Order: sequence, then C-alpha cells, then structure tokens
Amino acid sequence: MAGFFFVAYTALAISRQQNLLTDGYDLGIFDEAVRSYAGGHLPYAALKGSAHYSVLGDHFSPVLVLLVPFYWILPTADTLLVAQAFLLAVALVPLARWAHRELGAEAAVVIAFGYGSSWGIAAAVGFDFHEVCFAVPLIAFSLEALAAERWRTALLWALPLVLVKEDLGFTLAAIGLLVAWKGPRLLGLAAAAFGVAASLVEVLVLIPLSSDSGYAYFAKSLGAGGAGAAAAGGAAVHQGLVHQLLSVPHNLILPHVKLVTLIALFAPTAFLALRSRLALVVVPTLLWRFLSDTPAYWGMTFHYSADLMPVVFAAFVDALAQCRRQGWSPRRLRAVLAVSLAVSAVLIPDHPLGALSRPKTYAVSPVAEAGRELAGRIPNGATVAADNDLAAQLTDRATVFLFPSYPNPGLPTAQYIITNPASPVGWPDRSVLYRADVAQALAHGYHQIASDDGFVLLRRDSTG
Repeated sequence: MAGFFFVAYTALAISRQQNLLTDGYDLGIFDEAVRSYAGGHLPYAALKGSAHYSVLGDHFSPVLVLLVPFYWILPTADTLLVAQAFLLAVALVPLARWAHRELGAEAAVVIAFGYGSSWGIAAAVGFDFHEVCFAVPLIAFSLEALAAERWRTALLWALPLVLVKEDLGFTLAAIGLLVAWKGPRLLGLAAAAFGVAASLVEVLVLIPLSSDSGYAYFAKSLGAGGAGAAAAGGAAVHQGLVHQLLSVPHNLILPHVKLVTLIALFAPTAFLALRSRLALVVVPTLLWRFLSDTPAYWGMTFHYSADLMPVVFAAFVDALAQCRRQGWSPRRLRAVLAVSLAVSAVLIPDHPLGALSRPKTYAVSPVAEAGRELAGRIPNGATVAADNDLAAQLTDRATVFLFPSYPNPGLPTAQYIITNPASPVGWPDRSVLYRADVAQALAHGYHQIASDDGFVLLRRDSTG
C-alpha cells in the first residue's frame, strides 16, 4: 500500500508540474536551495528577492542537504517532488505494521488507507514541495516505537526533527514529555528540554544570522497587532505576547474554520484517536497555527497539516489497541474501522488526490505546453524574471526571480522576462498591472522575441 500511494503521490505531483500548476513559491524556492547545496554553496534562493538570499534565514531546514545526492543524478524540481512522495508514503509502513501486529490485517489495511488518503497528506502533495515531508516519517516511526515502550528508539527517531523546521523542536518536546510520563523520566525531560532549546536557538540565533531582518514569522505568531508589535520591538513584542496569552481560549476555536479543521482532523478515526495520549503530539503544531493571525494556517489547505496525519493515525492505532485490551468485541472494533474507512473515502473527492480519477489530470494542456516551450528557449545559466507558475520550470538551470516584482532598481536586471499578462489567475494577483509592467520593460531595454497562447518572452538588449 505504501508503494501504491507513492505512485499516486508521484503521479499527482508530476502532472501538476507538467501543467504549470506548481509555483515558484514554494517549489521553485526549494529547487533553487537544493541546487545551491548541490553546487557546494549555502542554500541560496533568488526567488526570495536576492541572488544571495539564504533560505536558512527564512526557515531552519538543513535537512534539505540530504536531497543533494539525488539532485546530482537528476537535477530538476521533479526530484524534489518524487522524494516528497516517497517520504510521505513510507510513513505508512510503521503505522500499518503496528496495526497489523496489534489488531490484524483488516485493521492494518484501514489504517494504511486512512493515512495514505488523508486530507493533510493529499494537501501537501497537491501544493508543491515542503521540508515538512521529512518530519512525517520521523514522527510515524517515533510514535510506533513509543507505543511499544522502546523509549530510546522513539527519541532517536524524533531528535532529527530539529533539523527539519524550527517549530518542530516543540513536537520533539511533546514526544519527550510522553516518554517522561510513561518511561524513563530523566531521559524524556532531557529530550523535551533539548527540543524547546533547539527551537529557541534556531529562531533567536541561527535564523537571524542568515537574515538581515531577523525571524520574519514572529509578526505572524503574535496574534492581533502582532505585526506592529514586532516592528516596534522590545516592550511592544512583550505586550503582543501578553495579549496573545490572554486571548488563547478565544483564538483556539474562532474563526470557525479552526473548529472545522479540528473536526476534520479526528473524524477519519471516528474520534477514537482522542482516547490516546499520543494525540497530545498534535498540540504544539495546532497552537502555533491557531494562535497566528495568518488565515492560511487555520484551514485544511497547503502543507500545514501533513505532520499531524501520522500523529492522528498513530493515536488511532493506540486507541484501538487499548479498546481491544479493555474487552471491546470484534464486531464493535469492526464498526469503528468501517466508519473510519467510510469517512476517509468520502473526503477523497474534495482534496487533491481526487484529481487522479479524472483523465484530464494526466494530459498536458495546450496552454501549459506553450508556456513550457517558451521557457525552453531561455538558455541555461541565464537570469530570468518569471511568473510564479513558470518559475519552477526554470529554477534547475537558471537564476530566477519573481515577476512583476522584478526587475526593480534594487536588483540587477534580468536577461529575460517570461510572463502571461493575459492570464486572470495566479499569485501575485494578475491584472492590468501586468500589461503595464510588460510595457515598462519594453520601454527600458527589452524586446519581445517570442509569444504563444498568451505567454510572452522578452530579452534585454545588450546595449540597454
């Protein structure tokens, strides 16, 4: 089943890349970073605004260096997408193995299907590549070992989380506290302290060392007025944190999209996962997301829930095993598994994996073919200003900046611009301003060398 879902995730991700449905933000950024690592440099990403912008100043994710050997073999953004598909799929193995050992083959199949088709994993596959894919199998293997009371093994699987992303030290801390609760107390508390300390050092020291503006996500995490408080610094930041703490109960459930996310998180387990102490591992991630002022963090889209899925299904297996030991009949357990299977199946058409049932998913659209053909005319090693949905087609062989925010007076001038000013969708918002930006480029040293299906390719005159 892990192999099946690996193929499914890969098919969806590659079809999105072929149809220009991936983005510079974020696939292109990660592609530039890994390409930079592969060249023996810091993980620079020009799409973040500068040819020497280190992504370590955005998020602390040195784990990306593990992709370098594979990138040497196939230096394209597709390598990142396939690696992500593998990492997300392999997390199914410890969960299903554990379910099979405790509950039998029937339960293992339901757990495997539930996790593999879960909306959090599907949303991650359907939105580019993100470093959190490394955390998913680490958490799954850690919780399997934790449930088996293999305390050191559980912590060894969880320790690398601090190299995946700066907030995941708190997830390590949650796992450490669970070890302290049921296992060797000193070891668990030491791991918890290390996780908290690692996250704080990354946010307060390591990320600012690679950034001119400090940790950019403080403002998003301070709640109402957080941006202004962060900008003011010092006492204002303290006041923002106090305000946030006082408003925690309100902010955890409102707006209602947060409550919907919570319900959707545990519904595929018939809410039985809430009986397991392992469910507590979701708390750190849900806290920073729900206390943020950023609406994108609250819902079920993007990659933000991917690391919650192995926790929820690990808690489900643990709860089922507890219920069996407490004397639940096989018929009652089967009823819970049937509900889980039904909920998982019902949710599929509403998330990205549902696209796999539609034939057009596997066909490259004429518009995408035109954009890819035009991008293919840009020579290797060039500097390019590209639309967000074209950037990831070029980051493996060119220095790519985002158009229309580039070129601007603060940066060197790109040799090429590729854009679709007629397109009504995309990010940044496309409007008549795109036509104005193209017109401005034409008036300042660029000339059009090709066009196709709305896309235009501009080159800067050498004398411009």
